[in-house]
Amino acid sequence: MQESEFRLGQRVHSAGDPRRIGTVRYVGPVQGYSGIWVGVDWDNGDGKHDGSINGVRYFHANSERSGSFVRTHNLSSGISLIEALRVRYQGDSTKEEEDEMYVLSASNKRVSIQLVGKDKIQDKLSRFEELTGASLSFLGVSSPGLSSENGSLLPNLKELDLTGNLLSDWTDVGTICKELPTLAALNLSYNLMASDIVGLPQLKSIRILVLNNTGVNWTKVEILKNALPAVEELHLMGNSISTIDPYSSFTVQGFDSLRLLNLEDNCIADWKEILKLSLLRSLEQLHLNKNNLSLVFYPDEDMMHELSRSCESHEKTDKPFQNLRCLLLGGNNLEDLASVDALNSFPKLVDIRLSDNPVADPGRGGIPRFVLIARLAKVEILNGSEVNLVFCVFHDHIVTDSQ
Repeated sequence: MQESEFRLGQRVHSAGDPRRIGTVRYVGPVQGYSGIWVGVDWDNGDGKHDGSINGVRYFHANSERSGSFVRTHNLSSGISLIEALRVRYQGDSTKEEEDEMYVLSASNKRVSIQLVGKDKIQDKLSRFEELTGASLSFLGVSSPGLSSENGSLLPNLKELDLTGNLLSDWTDVGTICKELPTLAALNLSYNLMASDIVGLPQLKSIRILVLNNTGVNWTKVEILKNALPAVEELHLMGNSISTIDPYSSFTVQGFDSLRLLNLEDNCIADWKEILKLSLLRSLEQLHLNKNNLSLVFYPDEDMMHELSRSCESHEKTDKPFQNLRCLLLGGNNLEDLASVDALNSFPKLVDIRLSDNPVADPGRGGIPRFVLIARLAKVEILNGSEVNLVFCVFHDHIVTDSQ
């Protein structure tokens, strides 16, 4: 490998271990050692120092032991998407590799898929043409490859999982989507995406985009929005998002087809940030598990007036969260019953998660499940379990409970 192939900010992995991924923070000499070294800040923190050695600082690592210096021959700058397809689907595979053939779902759960091995392919290129879904997770993909090949080899590919690779340039993402005309679902989780979003064309076919643990904050989402006119699901888990920052108004506009927004495992503490999403007309599912929310409320008329005044497309008949059916609030800091009661004001809300909140934990002063059900007049699914009718009287209410 040529030394010049490594540059600052480049994503790399250890040679022979595409799961050990890091970012190049330094290229050059190190005092007391011969030759050229590459300073890498490892994602998993598996390094030796913080970017300094023998009292000399070469770069600033993310933690005290996430940095290390590596010889160039011990690093890989990755392979193209086309090469990864051939490695995954046309090469020899071990039993262990076959056992690990899975797609990382939008919720970061493993979903097993059928291995397309060479024993099942008579005409390999023909089989590529038949592929509708491909998992290329943790293979060191760093570029699209020959763009003219992608569409001809994969004319029917609808789902592509690129979890844990070396992609960072949005231009490469645009190229991949452009050359795969039928692509509808793209998973880029655990690729550290660049802060500058340039060179991204309209991704008109993308319906599901997964950007978990990619460093994408809401400011970047507002830029991406213009390239995603048909997106129906957007997953943004684990991106340290604390604020929702609309581009030109108080409320988020656009996203006309967005049905599911996943903001789990972020840092949102103020419910007013969530209210900025309240006028997304198509929004049916909002996932807010594992944030820092301590209060939930439904906006009153005065607040609604302020919300609607900032939204050009808002109509007087629109209500906040008018089509929201599922609201997941597990693992937050909700303590008061007022937040529970406020959920009754959401017009169509029937699927609610409150587990791992103080208000839903009797051991922390909260109330039991059957009381929660009594207070939630329209609930059909609570904490992932269907609510079935059991007729009994509890404080003049008909109480429902699950089996």
